[in-house]
Amino acid sequence: MANLKASKKDIKKALKRQERNRSVLSTLRTLQKKVLKLAKENSPAELKKAAQELSSKLDKAVKTSVIHQNKANRHKSAIAKYIFTTS
Repeated sequence: MANLKASKKDIKKALKRQERNRSVLSTLRTLQKKVLKLAKENSPAELKKAAQELSSKLDKAVKTSVIHQNKANRHKSAIAKYIFTTS
């Protein structure tokens, strides 16, 4: 355990960030599964809406440094492929 007061505060902050990041990542995984499911069901209107939502959440995760920009771009590119193949 940390001895300095500042170190103890840093540990608390890290735990809060970890909890928030875990929540964001869980949401992203859920949305990705939803997009894949809709792509298999061949429902283009719903797929497009879900893809837009996922893309927005990915951008927000990048903005808050939860994930890297390149990872978000990679996921958005994969989503675009699903949209173009189903429509």
